[in-house]
Amino acid sequence: MKKDEMRVAVMRIEGTNCEDETVRAFEMLGIDAEAVHLKQFYSDMIRESEKRNIWDYSCIVFPGGFSAGDYVRAGAIFSARVKSLLRHDLEIFIKEGYPVLGICNGFQILVELGTLPGFDEDKPVSEKPEMVLAINDSNRFECRQVYLKHESNGKCIFTKEYGRGEVVVFPVAHAEGKVTFPPGKESEYVERMIENDQIVFRYVDSNGNYAGYPWNPNGSYFNIAGMCNVTGNVFGLMPHPERVVEPWQHSDWMRKGREEGDGLRVFKSIVRYLEKL
Repeated sequence: MKKDEMRVAVMRIEGTNCEDETVRAFEMLGIDAEAVHLKQFYSDMIRESEKRNIWDYSCIVFPGGFSAGDYVRAGAIFSARVKSLLRHDLEIFIKEGYPVLGICNGFQILVELGTLPGFDEDKPVSEKPEMVLAINDSNRFECRQVYLKHESNGKCIFTKEYGRGEVVVFPVAHAEGKVTFPPGKESEYVERMIENDQIVFRYVDSNGNYAGYPWNPNGSYFNIAGMCNVTGNVFGLMPHPERVVEPWQHSDWMRKGREEGDGLRVFKSIVRYLEKL
């Protein structure tokens, strides 16, 4: 696929608030991206020129924010609306290898949809959630930079531009980000994810060592910050790569002589993947 053929939909409803930054990250790479309201996919009240179809796009992104005010649970209402309206098309979209990204609230949406951890390749959207992103152990909103170690051995198509074991810095801003698996099955889930190369980022301290709070800002099991599905084309993470695409978005950018933000390579990886489709 050529760059001028790529088109990215950054999904939004009431309460999302990171769609503009996410659109800009793609635009920095010369990719056509737009913030698309969910109603544009189904409502009869939308003007013909503004109606959209999932097949208009080569990548779908669920951005950060507080969709529907995070009522019920973070991401629950947005995911329920997506599941009732777009489930069939979304399943085909994923099966055909197109990338789906969820950042922060978007990660919560993908978990609620049942697309993550996504163990079943033949059924990419499960009937019910298989894990949850629970309230932070601190019981408060955590907003600051965090250190992440890249754990993927290459399956995740969103992080091909990062080295194995590389430590990067992204910001977090969430109150419900604790990766939690069914009680008593935590080890089973982690072992399965390691075997499938599904664990992508883990929280570490400034020296790259796995550590608890405040380095792990929410108490996520096994320090998991980001994961992909079994085929690597669905990716969810709590930290915000779209907020560190420029070097000056890092507090140490002059001291370290950064040439670009650590998060930009997530979007570069998507482009490189699409170029091969």
